[in-house]
Amino acid sequence: QKFFALAPAGQDYFKQSTTRLYFIADKLVAMTLDMYKEPKRMVEDISALGLRHVGYGIPTDLFGPFVTACVKVVRMLTDDDAAEEAFRWSLNLISRMLTRVINEGSTIVMKAINVNSNKMLKKAVGCAPRGKRALWVLNVQVGTQSISPLMWAIETGSLEAARGIIVDLLTIRADRDRY
Repeated sequence: QKFFALAPAGQDYFKQSTTRLYFIADKLVAMTLDMYKEPKRMVEDISALGLRHVGYGIPTDLFGPFVTACVKVVRMLTDDDAAEEAFRWSLNLISRMLTRVINEGSTIVMKAINVNSNKMLKKAVGCAPRGKRALWVLNVQVGTQSISPLMWAIETGSLEAARGIIVDLLTIRADRDRY
């Protein structure tokens, strides 16, 4: 409720059931604790989560209000200033990491997939240097985590974009020896 008051646009991205929202809240609290327990594993997990957020087209400007809302809720639940500060610091770190991954992973190909536009996809792939077209539509990597734009398009039902990727991959070009 607090998040939607701070960022009404967030309602467009949290369309899940209440049960799913509770699950997300539980995962969020677990992640803030795991940042202290297993920071190396959490970097990997957060990178993977960030790439999924890229696929969902989540704007990074919603992370600030989300962190603020979560900290306000924790503030209502405890009088322990150290616990509140530890939660805030950890959640803020997770937010910054997710923002970095989303910014690095939001390629023009992924943006075209998010809107399921074959026209945008052709334009995006048209920007790719020769010999890199296939890489642009088959792999987006941030750190050690990667996602396949083609697989993401298929899994999320962006079938126009997926069709465009497959057609582009199967197109024989005059300089095909360079591929």
